[in-house]
Amino acid sequence: MINYKKIGEIPAVSAQNAGHSCWGLGFEKLDRAVFDPEKAYDKVAALGVKHIRIQSGWARTEKQEGVYDFSWLDDIVDNLIRRGLEPWICLCYGNGLYDETARQIFGAVGCPPVHTEKQKQAWFNYTAALTAHYRGRVSRFEIWNEPDGIWCWKHGVSGTEYGEFAKATAEAIRKGSPDAEVIGGVVCCYDLPWLTDMLETGAAQYFDAVSYHGYTPDERFGTANARRLKALCRHYNPQLRFLQGETGTQSREGGAGALREGAWTPEKQAKFLARTLMAHFAEDVEINSYFSCLDMIEALNGKVGDKTSYLDYGYFGVLGAEFDEDGHSTGEYRPKPSYRTLQVLASIFRGEIVREDLPFCFLRDQNSPRIMRNDDDGSGLFTFGYRKPHGAGFVYWKPAELLTSTYESTLSVEIAGTEGDPVLVDLLDGSIYAIPEDAVQTERKNLRRFLHLPLRDYPLLLSFGNFI
Repeated sequence: MINYKKIGEIPAVSAQNAGHSCWGLGFEKLDRAVFDPEKAYDKVAALGVKHIRIQSGWARTEKQEGVYDFSWLDDIVDNLIRRGLEPWICLCYGNGLYDETARQIFGAVGCPPVHTEKQKQAWFNYTAALTAHYRGRVSRFEIWNEPDGIWCWKHGVSGTEYGEFAKATAEAIRKGSPDAEVIGGVVCCYDLPWLTDMLETGAAQYFDAVSYHGYTPDERFGTANARRLKALCRHYNPQLRFLQGETGTQSREGGAGALREGAWTPEKQAKFLARTLMAHFAEDVEINSYFSCLDMIEALNGKVGDKTSYLDYGYFGVLGAEFDEDGHSTGEYRPKPSYRTLQVLASIFRGEIVREDLPFCFLRDQNSPRIMRNDDDGSGLFTFGYRKPHGAGFVYWKPAELLTSTYESTLSVEIAGTEGDPVLVDLLDGSIYAIPEDAVQTERKNLRRFLHLPLRDYPLLLSFGNFI
């Protein structure tokens, strides 16, 4: 930041001390034992996120009909809780004991137990046993993963079929844990016919909340998808709440999974995280989760006995890993730039915070000596206001194309209704900057002009009072 003096950094806040928070992280795929959670627990807790999404692992739990061994999952749940984290469980995938197809697919991914009465009853029994086992430790249970995607409902997606499956699963959840929160949907494609078919089954009346996933390099599309989903779901059940359960991107080229085609870098991943999560944060979601904690196997179409079919890797992690010959994530699990970005967001945007538009206007046609042309005119920017009991924050960024350009400019803005000394915070790395005296003009009490503020293609925060 030219002419801006760095005066500090946003401190990390551990999960134990985070208080009320919507921030979350994916800790998935331990149902397939693809990484060592012991090496990740402390680093995840140090992020300051609160909610950790894990997968239930039916096939890993029930290896003999009617016999459930939750010891592997107990270890994960208890380690997370001990560190101040709150696990929520995605109930998935299939089980080869009851399904020949599931027996042939790595992790039984995408094999729902919907074909025979025996499968349905086995799933009901397992779900009820699991939720009873975790009553008092885990309060949120999610029904399947991305059932509107062919990779997770392999015999052919059907909103009607999922809706009926979800209703039966919700009943099993509440049989085991009557006070549990039931999360349905778990959608990623936002296909209106599929959603309508699912909702027409009456499934929305069984849900407390609906979760959604979003993998798009343009956060404008992601939030538009979420708004359409909310509008449709609330037509069927106005009381529904919403969770953003997965969004993320890779930190390098050559990965497998979502957005793999992009020319990603660690810096672009960090920008994606900041932009996308802050856009969804403004949508008032109860959980706002990044996928994922670690680089690991993708293996959505892996075949049992054919190692080469599942040795494809996704580089979505805020922690980087190496891989052994069997595909397990190894090495030190090193933090990437995105790790620090998530840590910064989780530290600032927690506690008693409300989304509130701040009265502002852009000052146009202001010549900026730093860029030797006029400031950006403010059109098309993402801008959000927030308040805490003793401060206010104004977040802004330019939603420029992440994969082909880097945007740097300046911006002049007039803001009213804020008190306290202002500072500028870089949400990518947590640096705090003093604003030069000649960049601030006080017009009236609580009305100030900020001239030629830095403008970037990732979120910056203009903080007032004790907001940070």
